[in-house]
Amino acid sequence: MGSLIDWYLDFWDNAPGGKAGRLVISAVLLVIIISVPLGVYWSCPPSAFDPAADAKAEVEELGVELTPGFTSVHTLHHLMDTLLHKPGGYISNDMAPPGVWLDNISNWEFGVLVQVRDMARALRKDFSRSQSQSVEYPALTVAEPQFHFDSNSWLLPSSESQYKDGLEALKSYQLALVDKNQSEAQFFTRADNLNNWLGDVQTRLGSLSQRLSASVGQKRLNTDLAGDPSAEQSTQTVQDSEVKTPWLEIDDVFYEARGSAWALLHILKAVEHDFGAVLDKKNARVSLRQIIRELEATQETVWSPMILNGGGFGIFANHSLVMANYISRANAAIIDLRELLAKG
Repeated sequence: MGSLIDWYLDFWDNAPGGKAGRLVISAVLLVIIISVPLGVYWSCPPSAFDPAADAKAEVEELGVELTPGFTSVHTLHHLMDTLLHKPGGYISNDMAPPGVWLDNISNWEFGVLVQVRDMARALRKDFSRSQSQSVEYPALTVAEPQFHFDSNSWLLPSSESQYKDGLEALKSYQLALVDKNQSEAQFFTRADNLNNWLGDVQTRLGSLSQRLSASVGQKRLNTDLAGDPSAEQSTQTVQDSEVKTPWLEIDDVFYEARGSAWALLHILKAVEHDFGAVLDKKNARVSLRQIIRELEATQETVWSPMILNGGGFGIFANHSLVMANYISRANAAIIDLRELLAKG
C-alpha cells in the first residue's frame, strides 16, 4: 500500500500538463476505481421470487379476493418493474460508466424483456378476450406497444419512460381484474389461450437453443421446407451451411438465454396457479412443472469468471452447450404440453 501511495505522489509531481493534467488523470482513475466494484454489483441478476405468494400478499393488502389471471398479470408487472428498479436500474441504454460497459447484464435484460413482450401480446390478443370478435381491453392496447419500445433509447423519450407508461397501464388492468364493480376486464383461463402463448414460447426457446449450440460451430442441413412437398420460399438458400456464433457474441447469447429463462420460469409458475383447473383436467400439471424444473437449472451459479467455450468433448467446459441442453429439454417438454392441451 505504501509503494502505491509513493507511486501516486511521484505521478502527481511529474504528471504531464501541469495541474490541469493531474486533475484530469486523477478524475479518470477515480471513475475507474469506483466503476469496477459498482459494475460488479450491478451485474448481479435479481433473486427469484414466488409469484403465487406475492400475488396473494398484494390482494390481501388491497382487501379483495384473488381472481383468475391476477397472479399472471401481477408476475408480468413484477418482472418489468424489476428491470427498472433493480440495482443500477435499467442498464441497456446507459451511456456512462459503468453501465455502458456491462454487456452481460444488458443482454440478460433483453432476454427478460422479450418474454415480457410476448406475454403482454398474449394478454392483449388471447387471455383478455373471450373470442376473436371481442373487443380489446383499452389498457392492454397501451401496455403492449409501450413494452415494445426501443430497448436502447436513452433520450427523448427514454426506454424507461415508455416502459413506466406501460407498467401503469398494466397495473390498471391488474386492479380491474379484482374490481367487482366492473366487468370489462377479464382473463380467460382456457386451454386454447394457453396453447397459443406456449406456441410463441416454443419458437423463442428453439431459436435460443440453436444460437447457443452454434457457439462451437455447426454444419446444418436446410430443413426449411421439410415435410411439405408443395412448400416454397422466396429465395434459394444453400442446402448445407456452417453456423458459428462470433467469439465476442458468445457470452451475449448466453446471458440473453439466462435472462429469458429467468423470466419464463416465473411466468410459468404464475400460469400453473391461474390455469390449475385446466392443467388438472388435461393431466398436464406435471408436464408444466418439468418445464419449470429445466428452466430453474439454467439459473445455477456460474463459477467461472468468464463464459467458457470449449469443444463439445474437449478439455474445457462449454457453458453455452450446457445452457442449450436445458433450453432444449424445456422446449421439448413444451411441445408435449401443447399436445396434451390440444386433446379434448
